[in-house]
Amino acid sequence: MTTPYDPAQNQPPAGQQPMPPTAQFPQVPAGQFPPPAPGQFPQQPGQFPPPPGAPAPAARKRPWLIPTLIGVGAFVVLCCGGSMVIGLVSGDDKKTDVSVSSDIPAASPSTSAPAAVAPSTSAPTPAKPEPAKTTAVPAPAKPKTFGVGDKVRGGDFEFTVNGVKCGISQVGSQFLNTKAQGTFCKVNVTVKNVTKSAHTFHADGTLTAQDATGREYEADGEAGIYGNTDGQGFLDEINPGNSVKANVYFDVPKGTKLKTITFDAGLFTFAEDAVVTL
Repeated sequence: MTTPYDPAQNQPPAGQQPMPPTAQFPQVPAGQFPPPAPGQFPQQPGQFPPPPGAPAPAARKRPWLIPTLIGVGAFVVLCCGGSMVIGLVSGDDKKTDVSVSSDIPAASPSTSAPAAVAPSTSAPTPAKPEPAKTTAVPAPAKPKTFGVGDKVRGGDFEFTVNGVKCGISQVGSQFLNTKAQGTFCKVNVTVKNVTKSAHTFHADGTLTAQDATGREYEADGEAGIYGNTDGQGFLDEINPGNSVKANVYFDVPKGTKLKTITFDAGLFTFAEDAVVTL
């Protein structure tokens, strides 16, 4: 059986206040805390004492240890791997920029700004290059045509065709003569030396005749000897200002009609050949 509660047994000693039966700790005046147990820190105002049997609080860390470690780490980074860290940081920044730009959602077609309207005026068409102007090469001047009786300059001499006669079969006398293979055409010419020195004139090789078909005929030197009284036209030495009149013969096919007579200016002169139209 349980002993009934006897208030006389729980009376406190003289001079102390009685405690309620449920109290486990001695009463402490307000604002005061019981002295801490050995190895514990004193309680701060506003804190409550730990209950009995609770583990003691861990010892406070040293405040100088963390700053020291940070300083040593910073020194190692600056001395050994500063450049590598900077490269890694810059690479991370670039990756961050790329990721940020890729994360931006593209504007939908409905919310995008209206596209700029192209100007209605079309781009000016490039001007067509003007064709290069080509200067036409002037056609060579046609030689002046001369006729019978005209004075024509040919090299060192001035020639004049006085007349033409064809259909001659024989040239010379009854005893001294030469016969044509076809027929002779006699051309009477006057040759004048228009230079300041003496020159030799030889009809053979200086005068040629042409027909309508373009065939060219040489002078017959033997007929020239028999057809002239003093051998005119054969190696005549003509002084300046003097002239010689001679008959020049061309042996041509029968029925041939001469069209032009050409006076060769010579190989050692820049003068042009003289042409007389018959």
